[in-house]
Amino acid sequence: MGNDDAGKGGAARSGRFDVCNGDADGLCAVVQWRLHEPADAVLVTGLKREIALLERVPAGAGDEVLVCDLSMERNRAALLALLARGVRVRYFDHHAVAEVPSHPALEAHIELGSGVCTSVLVDRHLGGRFRAWAVVGAYGDNLRGVAERLAAQIGLHPRERELLRMLGEAINYNAYGDDAHDVHIAPSRLYPLLARYRDPLQFVEREPVALEIDALRRTDLARAMGQVPWWEGAAGAVYLLPDAPWSRRVIGSFANELAVAHPRRAHAVARRTADGALVVSVRAPIDAPGGASDLCRRFGGAGRASAGGIDGLPEDRFEAFVHAFATTAWGERASADSPPSTGGRAR
Repeated sequence: MGNDDAGKGGAARSGRFDVCNGDADGLCAVVQWRLHEPADAVLVTGLKREIALLERVPAGAGDEVLVCDLSMERNRAALLALLARGVRVRYFDHHAVAEVPSHPALEAHIELGSGVCTSVLVDRHLGGRFRAWAVVGAYGDNLRGVAERLAAQIGLHPRERELLRMLGEAINYNAYGDDAHDVHIAPSRLYPLLARYRDPLQFVEREPVALEIDALRRTDLARAMGQVPWWEGAAGAVYLLPDAPWSRRVIGSFANELAVAHPRRAHAVARRTADGALVVSVRAPIDAPGGASDLCRRFGGAGRASAGGIDGLPEDRFEAFVHAFATTAWGERASADSPPSTGGRAR
């Protein structure tokens, strides 16, 4: 799913495109940028696991594309095609990538450490001008310590921080599902509501959708918390959920809640899909944030140091995944997830 204006043949051309993951980090990153540089850009977004979004962008020579919170590795071919057509691309991301292409039309801001998310990268680039939105993005990405530090820097009170945490977690939860029928509101419809406000606290106050999503999230989480682990060891636990609308929505939020409740342990939450495969969300221990991306990539997935996912794990490989999960050495020293960061224009 994505913005209807961008994914169909014959759509009207625009000189600017904003492409992002439909979760809290992606949406809040774009909100910050468009508050900084207003433009009538076409939004291309989707649900959490709709990652190959650049191939939907019909940009041509002289057009500009902003990309936020999308794996460059998963979009590499489409990125190179855009650059070859004369498109200028500004790219902010924190997911694992083997190599950033060198091209004069690519401005890449890539950092892979466990203590950053895309909203934080945009916040740094803009000098903290819209930092409250970066706080929302960090909370949504389960970087609570980072979010708290940013919130303290702009003098947010405890109640204000709690509201922004609720908002970030709600936006993030709303990105999970197999299709638009699973979620409360499509990310492409949520974004323009968010983008009306320089202050996310005003969004919470004036737009009922935030509390509506939060109520649904809490209901789904209560159901998930009643599940028992499929496997559990001293260093972590693996859960296997049935295929149902509630499990499709809550898988990421459930994994985040488990990580916060048990910061020294790793967690994986899997759910069955209609075709018999499994979708998996992985969280490294908060106290040893590293290794999630490496583990997921071994099974056809992707991610970052502290969190990752697998979209289509064959059921007959589930036990092999659990064994690999149980024997993973968590932490950045044991992980290859965090090579040196890349900032500025790639040449």
